[in-house]
Parts: sequence; structure tokens; C-alpha cells
Amino acid sequence: MDKNIEQQVLSGKRKKSMRYIFSGLVLLIMIIFVIRYSLSSSLRQSEITTGVVSRGNIENTINASGEVLPEFEEVISSPIAASVQKVLLDAGSKIQAGQSILMLDKSAAQMEYEKLKFQLEAKQNDIRKIKLELDKSFYDIKSNNNIKQLRINSLKASVENANRLLKAGGGTREDVEQAELNLKVAQLEKQQLENEIISKQQSMRLQMKEVDLAASIQQNDLEVLDRKLKQANIQASRNGVVTWVNKNIGAAVQPGEVLARIADLSGFKVKGTISDHNIDLLRAGMVAIIRIGETQVRGKVINIYPSVQNATVSFDIKPDDSNHKLFRPNLKADVFLVTDQHEQVLRVDNGPAFQGTPSQYIYVLKDGLASRKLVQIGLSNFDYVELKDQVKEGDVIITSDMKEFKNSSQITIKK
Repeated sequence: MDKNIEQQVLSGKRKKSMRYIFSGLVLLIMIIFVIRYSLSSSLRQSEITTGVVSRGNIENTINASGEVLPEFEEVISSPIAASVQKVLLDAGSKIQAGQSILMLDKSAAQMEYEKLKFQLEAKQNDIRKIKLELDKSFYDIKSNNNIKQLRINSLKASVENANRLLKAGGGTREDVEQAELNLKVAQLEKQQLENEIISKQQSMRLQMKEVDLAASIQQNDLEVLDRKLKQANIQASRNGVVTWVNKNIGAAVQPGEVLARIADLSGFKVKGTISDHNIDLLRAGMVAIIRIGETQVRGKVINIYPSVQNATVSFDIKPDDSNHKLFRPNLKADVFLVTDQHEQVLRVDNGPAFQGTPSQYIYVLKDGLASRKLVQIGLSNFDYVELKDQVKEGDVIITSDMKEFKNSSQITIKK
């Protein structure tokens, strides 16, 4: 029985040793495989893209999006409540200044104009009538005042006569006092009438001012409506192209509702949008590159909108060539904003190999062998990447994605 136990123990030790040996062999094979893979990886020439290191200028850019818009666009709105009667020009039609785009049914507004005109004429007649009445009233008061003055003159003479008679012994003191009392009463009545004249004059001026003001307001309303009726002809203020027109014949339109848009296609701008994460880098006057297909047009940021909408900031770009042959209204374009610039540096074509880090490994190709080097990265944009060290002008760099070979120090490139 002791022998059986001893044999079992020995058997267990042998199995355990075999497991260790097997694990060691697997690990050794893996190490050998990794070493061979890192030392002798290979690729075909057709599987990679390369770029040649050259010397030149490079600009650091941030990405944005843009839309080409006419530099000038006139929005024509309905000045009155009306309905679309007839469309004279379709979208895409050229138009001259003063030419009508569509016709509105202005009958309701015209009736309102005639009503206001009649009310103004009635108000003006009221003004003339009130002025005549006020003039007559004032004239009557002035006449009464003159009569009072004549009565005072007569009473003054009566007082003098009473005093003479008193001195001559032909009159009494009571006669003199009565004459003086009558004079004082007449003078007070005249003073009261003069105060009434002053008050009446002030009242007349206020009343006339109120009536004139009411007439002026009606006159202004009439002129405004007349101007709106003329604007309701829906005419262009300058030469251009109709980009949109309301073609809903018979549709009711309210004041301020857009009826047509006219663009001057002799010049364009670009409205750009950028993530609000980059708002600190955005500034007026910075250089912008507008890319349409393979064509680039440079310009400058001229206006930044203050509000943030949907986590984006909008801005306007004035292209150096605002009448470029590729520009079309509402055309989408890629926009790149230049934040920095270096001159006469070593650069290579940008590609998937570059990850946007300050330093990284790249592969330099020479005589069919790609060697890995750690380089410092400078500025970058959609075209180029600046290489600060470890390379020289004329070196060939692999620009395609090389993540699968991150452990390989050298790669054989087969034709």
C-alpha cells in the first residue's frame, strides 16, 4: 500500500514537471514569434502610401464647415395684409432695379387708404370750423372789452362833473361817491373781461394744437399707408437674380411675411460654423481657407456671431476672390481656420499614420526597408505635417496607418 502511494506521488510530480516544460515551450515559441515578427515583418509596396520630406511653409488649422452665400441678398416682405395675385418672375430669373416680381391683391388696403383719406378731409374741415368759431368768440370778447373801455371813459367824465358840481355847490358828496363807485365797478368788470380774454387765448391755442395734432397723426397714417401701397408692387431695389419667390397664387400674406429673395451673384461670402470647444481660437481677421473639391480659396474672418446654437458658433468669411467661378448659392464647403504658421520647415504629406500627438513613431523607407524612428511633430493641417527631427529633406515616409506594426522596428517592403 505504501508503494502505491509513493507511485502516485511520483506520477503527480512528473505530470507537474511536464506542465511546466510545456508552458515554457509555448512561452519560448511566442517569444521567438514576436521577435521574428518584429524583426522580419513585411509589406507589399501596393499596401502602403508614402510621402517625401520637403522643405516649405506650413499652417496649423482647425476644421470648420461652411456654406457659400451671396454677399448681398435682399429679402422682400409684404408691407400689407394681402393675397398673392400673380407671379411675374420665377426663381433663377435675372431682375433689374425697379422691376416687379409679383403682384398682390391690394383692394382691402386701398379701401383702408380711401377711408383714412376721407377721415383726414373731415378732420381738416373740423379744424377750419373750430378756428372760425374760436375767432368769432374771441372777436365778441374783444368787442365787449372795447365797450367796457368806452363805459369807463364815460364814468370818469361823470366823476369829474360830480366833483365840479360839488365845488360849485350844485352837487352833493353822495353824487360824487356814487360816480366813483360806478367807475370802480366798471374798471373791475373790464379787468375781469381782460383776464377772460387771456384765458380764452390760451384755451384756443391748446384746442387748436390738439386738433392739429390729431390731423397730423391721421396725415402720417395716410402717408405710411400710401408708401406701403407703393411698396406692395414688390419691386427689386437693385439688379440681381431671384433666388426664391412665393408662388402660392391666392394665398393670404401678412405684413412682414417674406415674398421673395433677390441675390447679387457678382460677389459671395461664406458663412462658417465651428464647435464651441474652439471658440477661444476664433477671432476676427484670422486667415481662413475655403476648400471646394480640390480647389482652395483664401479669405478672412470678418464677423463672429455672439450667440451659440446647437454647440456651434457661426462666423462670416470674406473670400479674397469673392467672385470665384466655383461659388454657387448654398454650396457646402470645407473651411480651415489658420491658427499658426511656420516657414521653410521640413514637412511631409498628412495621412493616417499621424495621430495628432506631439511625438510618435514613423517609418522611414530606404532601399526596400522601413525603419522606425521617434520624431517630434510640429504644426499640421489637412495637407502637411511638420517633422522637427530625425529626418532630412528627401526622406521617404510611410503615411498610411501602421498601427498593426507598432512592435516592429523594421519592415521589409516588397514590390
